[in-house]
Amino acid sequence: MAVCGFDMLFTFVWPGWEGTAHDTRIFLEAIRNTELKFPKPPDDKYYLVDSGYPNMKGYLAPYKGERYHLQEFRSSGQPKSSQETFNYVHSSLRSVIERCFGVWKARWRILQHMPNYKFDKQVAIVTASLALHNFIRREAIADVEFELCDENQKYVPEPEDEESYMNLTIDENQMGVVRDRIARELMF
Repeated sequence: MAVCGFDMLFTFVWPGWEGTAHDTRIFLEAIRNTELKFPKPPDDKYYLVDSGYPNMKGYLAPYKGERYHLQEFRSSGQPKSSQETFNYVHSSLRSVIERCFGVWKARWRILQHMPNYKFDKQVAIVTASLALHNFIRREAIADVEFELCDENQKYVPEPEDEESYMNLTIDENQMGVVRDRIARELMF
């Protein structure tokens, strides 16, 4: 699990889960486990999360069952409702995580073909590569991967299947109201 900011820096990383663990399970464990020091949003703010995460206090998810990915809008036209408009804007803003991972993956392709190291060594290598990613970005070191991403603001890697495990319906009324208000205001 990873959290990043609009500056393309990873602000929280929790590697080491099996590939079959669902995003929601990892997320709920991260926010409940105080030892992890998950950076929760202030009371008057919220994180944008994808449809694999619950829409709950502090975490604003897109509307399910509506077009979401930017590629869908490019291929089939402008949003047609307030919910689609909300999802379009949400996807545009949330694409920074896709861009951040795109840069990280491009730089560390070797990790995708990592030999069969022990699991704890794999976790350490991934964690170190994320720390180096942040160092390169923070220190403004000339970097081809970041430069390519910064030059092409429309770059968004192909989306992953976000709803492959389950369709958890935690849609807290408070965040549902916030989402509906934003969706209405986007129409005017």
